[in-house]
Amino acid sequence: MKHLDSVPPRRGLVIFLNGTSSSGKSSIAGELLRMLDEPYFHMPVDAFHAMRSRTEVPPDRLDAVLHRTWQGFHRAVAGMAAAGNNVVMDHVLSAEWRLTDCLSLFVPQDVVLVGVHCPLEELERREGERGDRPSGLAARQLRQVHSHGVYDVECDTSRSTPRDCAGRIRDFLTARPTPTAFERLRATR
Repeated sequence: MKHLDSVPPRRGLVIFLNGTSSSGKSSIAGELLRMLDEPYFHMPVDAFHAMRSRTEVPPDRLDAVLHRTWQGFHRAVAGMAAAGNNVVMDHVLSAEWRLTDCLSLFVPQDVVLVGVHCPLEELERREGERGDRPSGLAARQLRQVHSHGVYDVECDTSRSTPRDCAGRIRDFLTARPTPTAFERLRATR
């Protein structure tokens, strides 16, 4: 058995799935974990919110608590990748600062930014079926989530199955062109 000191250092790859609530990010992530040849961790932002205790947060402190949660999520993903782990990140860039924070933390050539699109009517249908999201959440997020406009890969979950979307992402990984979307976005900031 190799001693840990003899394991060569490496950086992990981050597959960054960005889309609104109910757009299909988690379903795509599940398919990616089944089809990728190397081990990956699925790190959805929802899991970080679910880890928080159910203690009532006063309304005047809620924004600060949520902001710290998202910052911690970004740093956890960056830390996993820095330790050499591959990550499928499931996020909603519905506020400009979230993208800026991720651009400052992640190694841009090690990020595959994936736009997960879905038309508003379908998002509203899925949101209603789920019943675990506030009504209109996806519509509110849709205004900002794709505003940065640059992706490495894009998919529309109203036209393709999660498996098809995951296959498209997997195929993209074999010959990732440069500069990456993260490199291009960082250059403009």
